[in-house]
Amino acid sequence: MIVIAAAILGALTGGLTARRRKGNAADIAQYAAGFAIAFALAGLIVTIILDKMFM
Repeated sequence: MIVIAAAILGALTGGLTARRRKGNAADIAQYAAGFAIAFALAGLIVTIILDKMFM
């Protein structure tokens, strides 16, 4: 669940960042995808750490 939420948050952050930098549609899509992957990876690491701590 954390991974999905982080990916959505990352896509929104990336899309808004590209739009703020006056990017076209391809730039916005690329930033959204890149940020979503990065945030999802961070969310996966947090999920593994939390699982190890409480199991």
